[in-house]
Amino acid sequence: QVQLVESGGGLVQPGGSLRLSCAASGSIFSIYTMGWYRQAPGKQRELVATITSSRMINYADSVKGRFTISRDNAKNTVYLQMNSLKPEDTADYYCNADLTSYGGGGSYWGQGTQVTVSS
Repeated sequence: QVQLVESGGGLVQPGGSLRLSCAASGSIFSIYTMGWYRQAPGKQRELVATITSSRMINYADSVKGRFTISRDNAKNTVYLQMNSLKPEDTADYYCNADLTSYGGGGSYWGQGTQVTVSS
């Protein structure tokens, strides 16, 4: 059974910072791409950033220069450092991992963590 567990969300003022973490656990054989997505109320889920096992990185234009994605392969963990946060960054943030496990493979999602940017 594979699980992705996010942490680090919360309430922050505009211009502030937060760091999200997502740890994958279970009978994991290999993790390929890990990423962060977000969904604001009334909107579709959108890509924020992804990072491959070889550390090729892709960012949404809206977060370039403000957010940094990284991963620790030894810990099966992906991070999202979010700086200069704006009210429009308010959303539920979801971790995603494409992986193979001893029970099979596929794309897995975390339960989400809420980020609220407000004064």
